[in-house]
Amino acid sequence: MKQREKLGSRLGFILLSAGCAIGLGNVYRFPIITGSYGGAIFVLIYIGFLLLLGVPAMTAELAVGRASQRSIATSFDQLEKPGQKWHWMKYLGIAGNYLLMMFYTTISGWMVIYFVKYLSGSIMTEHGDAALGAVFGNMVGNTGLMLGSTAAVIIVCFAVCSLGLQKGVERITKWMMVALLFLILGLVVYSLTLENAAEGLKFYLIPSFDRMQEAGVWTVISAAMGQAFFTLSIGIGSIAIFGSYINKERRLLGETATIISLDTFVALMSGLIIFPACFTYNNGVSADAGTVGASFLFTTLSSIFNAMPGGRIVGSLFFLFMIFAAFSTVIAVFENIISFWLELTSMSRRTVSLINIGLMMLLSLPCIFSLNIWSDVTVFGMGLMDLEDYIVSNLLLPVGSLAYVLFCTTRYGWGWDKFFAEVNTGNKGPALPRWFRPYMTFVLPLIIVFVLIMSLI
Repeated sequence: MKQREKLGSRLGFILLSAGCAIGLGNVYRFPIITGSYGGAIFVLIYIGFLLLLGVPAMTAELAVGRASQRSIATSFDQLEKPGQKWHWMKYLGIAGNYLLMMFYTTISGWMVIYFVKYLSGSIMTEHGDAALGAVFGNMVGNTGLMLGSTAAVIIVCFAVCSLGLQKGVERITKWMMVALLFLILGLVVYSLTLENAAEGLKFYLIPSFDRMQEAGVWTVISAAMGQAFFTLSIGIGSIAIFGSYINKERRLLGETATIISLDTFVALMSGLIIFPACFTYNNGVSADAGTVGASFLFTTLSSIFNAMPGGRIVGSLFFLFMIFAAFSTVIAVFENIISFWLELTSMSRRTVSLINIGLMMLLSLPCIFSLNIWSDVTVFGMGLMDLEDYIVSNLLLPVGSLAYVLFCTTRYGWGWDKFFAEVNTGNKGPALPRWFRPYMTFVLPLIIVFVLIMSLI
């Protein structure tokens, strides 16, 4: 195999890893779940589970990547003991990457279309959930438009990856993430100036035990646990790949904390945009944690943008922000897919990119067709797009995370001592304490199994 590429800077590593974790779901879903489940008290519980669940699981995945200097294609092969079968994880991991992109690229295409709609002003004449719902329905029902927008996302993102790790993936993602942060801060400042911003902030940030009790205390705790787990994209090697591209100057616990902090910051800032706007132009929040999704993003929020002064500009900037959030994840996962191929074949990066453009387009067809010509096709009561999402979120991510944790902490895998040494290699950043071993070895796997069971039922 050719000499492995490296990232050019720590900032590139942080922004790439955070970009992979920062996705569409936690940008618009997190604020609504927070509002539905008690506001600030949900946020506190959520952050608690990020520390208990997200930090150790992400640290384990990063450690495997950095120690092996490989993607999920061969990382377990490099670290496992003779005769062990941990390398079978490569099949689950790469399946998760492809399955995620089979529907995520299509949804990313929606963001591009709506950005164009607001930039051109063509959507500004539509008002009300019914009219805007029809606009969205007509869009996803147009097979040609869906094929074109999905193809555009796939081609652009693989083109970025084909330029190389530093010249393409790192350089472009750094600019996108910086732009994303500036956009979100600008939108927050604007939203806080709206007439009923105070009411929106009260709903979002002041704990409501009444709302928590209405939803059920256990439901709130379970939702916070699930959101903390799934927001970070841990378990399919999409975080480990960037661990494999960094040196050993810094301890991994601090790097994990920085990535998760950035991901959480974006999620929290999204609420500061959405709730003041909802309370100013929508008489509050008309969606809850059980119904939030495309209908909220493309009808409720679009209705708000169309009603506010300067809504065309605000809508354009919001969907540009969503494009950056979506593309940062797509590029990160595509880089993992490319690295997988590079380690198992002798092909060049550009050849692998070209092959995967065609393969990804083919694999995305079931999702695209499920929105129109196959809209009547269901499996276990779900459309094909929902099924793909369900398998990734509810099965592959928790199973993969469990595998990483067990591999790092038990004598049947890489083992605690080697994992502990790798995590604490470096002279900067906090060290993982030894007393954390019982928690990671015995308690954390049980939590992940619980999350897996709850997500399935």
